[in-house]
Amino acid sequence: MPFQYLEHYNGTTGLTVGVNKVLFSEQTPYQKVEVFETDTWGNLMTIDGMVMLSEKDEFVYHEMIAHVACFSHPNPKRVLIIGGGDGGTAREVLKHPSVEHVDMVEIDEAVVRASKLHMPGVGDFDNPKLHVLYENGLTFVDHVDQKYDVIIIDGSDPVGPAVDLFKQEFYDKCRDALTEDGVLTGQTESPWVHGYHESIQSVFRSVDNAFSHSRMYLAFIPLYPTGMWSMVYASKGIDPLSQEVKDRVAKGMQTFGQHLRYYNVEIHTAAFALPGFVKDIIS
Repeated sequence: MPFQYLEHYNGTTGLTVGVNKVLFSEQTPYQKVEVFETDTWGNLMTIDGMVMLSEKDEFVYHEMIAHVACFSHPNPKRVLIIGGGDGGTAREVLKHPSVEHVDMVEIDEAVVRASKLHMPGVGDFDNPKLHVLYENGLTFVDHVDQKYDVIIIDGSDPVGPAVDLFKQEFYDKCRDALTEDGVLTGQTESPWVHGYHESIQSVFRSVDNAFSHSRMYLAFIPLYPTGMWSMVYASKGIDPLSQEVKDRVAKGMQTFGQHLRYYNVEIHTAAFALPGFVKDIIS
């Protein structure tokens, strides 16, 4: 029988999605993973009652968290994805011809299994360059032997096992796990939701301390709280708005831009333009 999925992000204000049926529901040692067949957005994955992705709008998040990082780096070969168990971020990273090796460190095997079963078009799990490791990303970065050109933090909201992904110590470890021209991106919640401001501020204080370049950029994702979503960019020396980076984006669009649905040359630049109220949060 059809019903409604509700996600409240402030009091009883939130998101409502029509659901036809439950496809997957499992309480793991870490969190509750569910997949719903919806009446509008295709299949929808949630973790602990919070939207992670839907089949119809996932391309926005995954393109923006992956390509801003991979185009900013001059020659990304080794990429680390922390989280990202649905496989969408890895799919986008693997579109870059220079990428030779991707480690996806996902704490919860059930996320990968649910995505493979009920969102088979999202991941590129059969790609031989992709290595899925079921570990805690927080401790994985403690023992990196071969450094990464790009690190992408594709974690869930700052609750449960993901809470430490928003703290200084973690970003210091990520900096040390990057090559000299390494680049980092990650998701940092919605600026419209006051309850997220503390975690947003924590991330930007941390990257300001750890990296020579740090910026917020935005993407617009219908099923995330309020639709406006922020992301962090950080690097040891590469300005994502430099002409060199813009030229790389333009060249890349000639190679595989026809396969992208959100990210493009203009979006790369425009995403870093912040409204005044957003600047105030991280100032």
